[in-house]
Amino acid sequence: MSGGDLPGTPASGARLGGPRAAFVWGLGVAVYFTAITYRTGLGVAGIDAADRFHINASALSSFSILQLLVYAGMQIPVGLLVDRWGTRKVLVLGIVLFTTGQFAFALSGSYATALAARALLGCGDAMTFISVLRLGSDWFPPRRGPLIAQVAALFGMAGNLLTTLVLARLLDTFGWTPTFAGSAGLGVLVLVLVLLFLRDRPEGVPACPPSSALGQGPPREHGHVRRQLAEAWREPGTRLGMWVHFTTQFPGMVFLLLWGMPFLVEAQGRTRAEAGTLLTVVVLSNMAIGLVYGQVIARHHSARAPIALGTVLATAAVWTMALGWPGRAPLWAMVLLCVVLGSCGPGSMIGFDFARPANPPERQSTASGIVNIGGFTASMTTLLAVGVLLDATGDDYRIAFASVFVLQALGTAQILRLRGRAHRRERERVVASRVEAVHVPA
Repeated sequence: MSGGDLPGTPASGARLGGPRAAFVWGLGVAVYFTAITYRTGLGVAGIDAADRFHINASALSSFSILQLLVYAGMQIPVGLLVDRWGTRKVLVLGIVLFTTGQFAFALSGSYATALAARALLGCGDAMTFISVLRLGSDWFPPRRGPLIAQVAALFGMAGNLLTTLVLARLLDTFGWTPTFAGSAGLGVLVLVLVLLFLRDRPEGVPACPPSSALGQGPPREHGHVRRQLAEAWREPGTRLGMWVHFTTQFPGMVFLLLWGMPFLVEAQGRTRAEAGTLLTVVVLSNMAIGLVYGQVIARHHSARAPIALGTVLATAAVWTMALGWPGRAPLWAMVLLCVVLGSCGPGSMIGFDFARPANPPERQSTASGIVNIGGFTASMTTLLAVGVLLDATGDDYRIAFASVFVLQALGTAQILRLRGRAHRRERERVVASRVEAVHVPA
């Protein structure tokens, strides 16, 4: 390992990067793009779903809550599976699950069937992003890690853009079943491409050490799982990454995934076309800010915590403005809200930049799974809180969305508590890796 390498990354001498890497990684990103398209479909179809299944706000929120519950619950198992099986097998399984879930959702005629379909979709969706992160670390040099992760998230948000621009119009034109069933064809396409062309790592780059594979036989396997989780959680960088993800991601996720459209239409008096345009602003802002965050953090590693905390502060400020505005807020205020909410996704990616250097290669996906639990747990909690409070208050969105501040306060306290500890531990690992490099013969 060279003096500039961070621990927990592939050796700098490996032949990483180039057109082949971009192609293989692009296939993984295409899978993530498809999963995001399916995940966020309910964000523009929430009002249609309420009419189709004759449900109230709490029941409507259950769709996204169950989907995120499955997603969050699968993160650690998926991380372990990626570390054991490799990315290709996990991605194939994920595609099969989320495509089946999307098609079943299209045909669902009852609330219970639709819930089961969203759970299946969430299970497949859970297998995509950690796999894409692992592809990035296996195919590109370590110094590109922050930018590669942000670009992956950017393309994922392009899936959200497809949802807001295309799916909403298809719903209005063709209706529920043709729209969702037709979109399932995208999953079939990426499945074929992954089976034909995707590989776990470049030729000549070794897999993780054999000790990282789950052991032979049930006793050793269970012991390895516990040890893998315990060692990843013991690192302050992993825990800090989880709380950064928790605190930054959920305001934008909740807005895009379900409650943004009802808030803009029912609370702010916007037309569905105007609301769709504002949701598109969130997505475009996310993509632009993601590129900026990735470039800045790749060049200035110390900027991670200030950017994450600044994202939380800005989000809290615009929500305070939007919810405190007497009556209907002006259009510029809603645009500002949506622009700032676009920083939530890129802000959450910083969590992986804390966990990555804190863990060796054989633990990368397990640590990423722990980090990824954070934001989706917060999103799930807020989705439930907003739905319950809307029903309890007669659709008072000011009270319902005030729940955002509670989770932001909790997460910010944890970030401030852990940031110093994680920084010291990271410096210790970098120094140790440099000492090791000096003593390793050429």
